[in-house]
Parts: sequence; structure tokens; C-alpha cells
Amino acid sequence: MPAEKTFAVLVLEDGRSFVGVPLGADALGQGEVVFNTAMTGYQEVLTDPSYAGQMVCMTYPLQGNYGVRDADAVSARPGRAR
Repeated sequence: MPAEKTFAVLVLEDGRSFVGVPLGADALGQGEVVFNTAMTGYQEVLTDPSYAGQMVCMTYPLQGNYGVRDADAVSARPGRAR
């Protein structure tokens, strides 16, 4: 039997909605959607406490191609100060 497909929905304040495939925690959330256009530095962006409460949309297609290093994290956990 095939696995059940899971979907996520992003609903904007003006009522528009977008259906997609979730990645990460299975939870309800809300926040400001922000875009990051950087070609590199995704680890720093995703661990920077200044992004707490925001949903970051990375726009560069090769995000994650070069791995991560503990030394490059801005904080120990996303959304929290070091």
C-alpha cells in the first residue's frame, strides 16, 4: 500500500492560498513570510535569531549543496540566541 501523501497550505493574509509538500516539523504555525536571495549562507540565515517568527523562503535553487559546519551557526538553535 502506498504511503499517504501529506500536504501543507500557506494561507496569506489576503486569503490567497498555496498548497505544497511540507518539510520539517508537522505543526501549525504562523509568521511573516520573508525572502532571502543569497547564493550562499543559508546556514547563517536559518540559525539567525533575527529571523525568529518568520518563515524564510530561500530563492536560490542550489541551497544546501555545500553542507553545514557547526562554526557557521549564528545560534545553537534556529530562532534562539546563542
